[in-house]
Amino acid sequence: MRISILGGSGFLGTNLSKALHEENISFNIFDIEKSKFFPEKTTVGSICSIEDLKKISDSNILINLAAVHRDDVSPKSLYDEVNVNGSKKVCEYAKENNINHIIFTSSVAIYGFAEPDTGEDGEINYFNDYGRTKYLAEQEYINWYSEDPQNRTITIIRPTVIFGEGNRGNVFNLLNQIQSKKFVMIGDGENEKSMAYVKNVVSFIVHCLNLKKGVHIFNYIDKPDMNMNQLVKRVRNKLFYKNNIGIRLPKFLGILIGLIADIFAKLINKNLPVSYIRVKKFLSTTKFSSSVKDTGFVAPYTLEEGLDNTIQYEFIDDNKDKITFETE
Repeated sequence: MRISILGGSGFLGTNLSKALHEENISFNIFDIEKSKFFPEKTTVGSICSIEDLKKISDSNILINLAAVHRDDVSPKSLYDEVNVNGSKKVCEYAKENNINHIIFTSSVAIYGFAEPDTGEDGEINYFNDYGRTKYLAEQEYINWYSEDPQNRTITIIRPTVIFGEGNRGNVFNLLNQIQSKKFVMIGDGENEKSMAYVKNVVSFIVHCLNLKKGVHIFNYIDKPDMNMNQLVKRVRNKLFYKNNIGIRLPKFLGILIGLIADIFAKLINKNLPVSYIRVKKFLSTTKFSSSVKDTGFVAPYTLEEGLDNTIQYEFIDDNKDKITFETE
């Protein structure tokens, strides 16, 4: 088993690289920048270039984590260039080099504002370029598989929001607001949020290396889900030994503040930490179901343990030299 991790220098890729290293599984990294942890295993290049992809060391499994995902991407054409056309190039490279096993990380963003407990067969209803291009990329890999189904394996993993030590994304932003005592709960807090701890996602990717030939599609969520009240109480208890929510605003007032912030942001031509869409996302229930358990996979950490580990690392332990990854 010889693995190439495309996009292996980022948050998820670094954690995957560490896991493979610990299990003595042969791997190399292909990314637009060198890995901070495994520079000697990194080939610098873009998945948008076949010539760059040809630099990859000999491998028989490709794990494509490379993606454009931030909300502030400019130009917007990068979503299609990297997520869709990059996937086409990866499939082309796989065909040219007789690689018959690909794992691709997509996203639950393809479902948009989905109904609670949406599973892998849920309606595709993306609302942004990230979700749209992730779905189109999935089709590229399924088409690649269809050309030689007797020999090929494609695994598509759709994680919900991923968090963990060193990540600078939505979950960290929430934890940081609570830690700095700037967090304000909006609404009744009963809306549930599906989340995924990075070390569990990585463990599942490694688990998928041994799946049989075919098309495999999974949502990845760490169950059971927490609602916002449960999440905030757990964080506050870990940080301050307080089992309460703190300040709470009614839903209508939170939405009004978001709308006013949008108007002000346009006037000053600057993005603000508060916006209507951020408030809407905060108030929404993003709860998904998954068929992961049908594969026999058991996550090494509970969701609560993942949260506790992240809080301990970010806000309690002295980690002055920690390396972080911006994902929002």
